Amino acid sequence: MAAISTLGYVCVSASNLDAWESFAVDILGLHAERRDGGRTLALRMDEYEQRILIAEGVDDDMVAAGWKFDTADALETFVLQLGKRGIRAERCDAALLASRRVERAYTCVDPDGMQHEFFYGPAYAPASRPFRSKVLLGRFVTGELGIGHYVSAAKDYAATIAFHEDVLGLKISDHIRAPLETPMGTIPFDGTFFHTETGRHHSFATAQIPFPKRIHHVMIEVSDFNDVGLAHDRCIAAGVPIMMGLGHHPNDGMFSFYCVSPSGFAIEFGSGGLVVDDRTWEVRTYSQLSDWGHKSPAR
Repeated sequence: MAAISTLGYVCVSASNLDAWESFAVDILGLHAERRDGGRTLALRMDEYEQRILIAEGVDDDMVAAGWKFDTADALETFVLQLGKRGIRAERCDAALLASRRVERAYTCVDPDGMQHEFFYGPAYAPASRPFRSKVLLGRFVTGELGIGHYVSAAKDYAATIAFHEDVLGLKISDHIRAPLETPMGTIPFDGTFFHTETGRHHSFATAQIPFPKRIHHVMIEVSDFNDVGLAHDRCIAAGVPIMMGLGHHPNDGMFSFYCVSPSGFAIEFGSGGLVVDDRTWEVRTYSQLSDWGHKSPAR
């Protein structure tokens, strides 16, 4: 059975590319390149041509997830498997392949309206254009672990779980069922976390949470925990809103904070995430989102 290797990239539709460019470069430490006459913004984290593609638009939300396969045969086998599960994946045309900087790709849409793009053959930047960050001490943790993760605010929680487990074949890492404090008061939180073949604790998670966007956040990870504190300081100095302050998650071991992106969803900036070994991993249910910190600034 062919399986997704990792989350290779994400795509965002945004109304303010200028704000995104300064946020990505000066706050997060990414490298930005303008394309298509300035209508798209390609963000680099490593040797890939892009990891985050931001296109001019009105959604101000994540619109596509790019799932990587290590071989063309694995991709084609997976697409056949989707067909047997009643999901028809459309082969992407040359324009979309050029936009995504990949060799081959197929696409389908999930119950929440997210476009999933299954691809093989990412483009790498030439050696003459190595990735360099203006602000990081260390590096972004990518490679076989992929870009990081994203968390959806599910419209239909059960259908979203079923799609990612039964259709995409992602593996459940664990669950969190805990009270969640919101501006509207304390509500129950129920979240499910999924990993791919390469084992980042979760490349995708979904939860029943009141949030106006399709996703709650995208997480990017750095190798040096000092970069987390420095990014937090840069947010405060630049007036970037903090959604949740510095803290630690018990399930994936991530030390992180959450800031508000120019599109209104959050970016989790963290370090120290766990990698799942399926030979020994046990699925657990946690009763708290964070074992310390991650408080709203208002609290």
